[in-house]
Amino acid sequence: MHHLLAVLCFLAGAWPAQAQTGFALIQLPDPGGALIETAIWYPGATGTAVPTRVGAFTQQLVPGAPLRGRGLPLIVISHGNGGYLASHADTALALAEAGFIVAAPTHPGDNYRDQSGAADLGGRTRQFAAVVAYMAGPWNPGAVAPERIGAFGFSAGGFTVLAAAGGMPDFGRVAPHCAAHPDFFDCRLIGAAAQAAAPQVTRSAVPLRALVVAAPALGFAFLPGSLDAVAMPVQLWQAAEDEILRAPFYVEPVRAALPRPPEFHRVQGAGHFDFLAPCNAELARVAAFICASAPGFDRAAFHARFNAEVVRFLTEALRP
Repeated sequence: MHHLLAVLCFLAGAWPAQAQTGFALIQLPDPGGALIETAIWYPGATGTAVPTRVGAFTQQLVPGAPLRGRGLPLIVISHGNGGYLASHADTALALAEAGFIVAAPTHPGDNYRDQSGAADLGGRTRQFAAVVAYMAGPWNPGAVAPERIGAFGFSAGGFTVLAAAGGMPDFGRVAPHCAAHPDFFDCRLIGAAAQAAAPQVTRSAVPLRALVVAAPALGFAFLPGSLDAVAMPVQLWQAAEDEILRAPFYVEPVRAALPRPPEFHRVQGAGHFDFLAPCNAELARVAAFICASAPGFDRAAFHARFNAEVVRFLTEALRP
């Protein structure tokens, strides 16, 4: 706790009081053919923050602000199945306010508008790697320190960042897992497709140095030794009441297979979707199933702690 308070105090004084968060929305090429819509939050040098629409949310941002600083750390966020670039908008903003550049793509074919590629796990890792490579180079040459790149992944995004970082999932485990648990969410979603052909997983073109992984999908596919290449610091999160990716088939195998013990957090009372940004009234009307928390669980209060822990961990892990 003392380390967390020290980091937060440092971050609070790290930038001038008038510093703002810049924002951009871009389309970058996917080697698979589609364009990848990507939101970027970053430390802004000048400008006045204005209410800015980011998906279903409104944040105080400076669209198009000049970047403040060079050689900054980068975090790329991979959302879960059916999500989009704003699924973790509050976490992205917290990281940008702490001095990170943050890029959050909407995965083509696996988002709330289009589920045609929901079973294309190889496509997810390819898209993630393309965003990392683009942000580390062509986006703003010199802006990102190549040795200070990390990732945040939730659910299917958790699988994506583990695989992109060097994990070697055994897709042969999908068939027996789904035969035993045909009612599980991932088996209904991708079971048949994943059993038909193992997807080609793309590793990140730029080495990742730290990962935050929340409720990783297909955790059972990571056998002992399969994550040996993921030797960087990992912060691993589990929702104690996860109704989508149920214990002990997802977080537990990942935790056991990581070559160095992760910083592990098990959140009492939390459900699977509590890792998503707290819903506003607009989102709650159209997506009630991802907005409802268990009675007594305060998602907004949890996210204040969650975001602080994510910022603290990544600040320490990606220190120059």
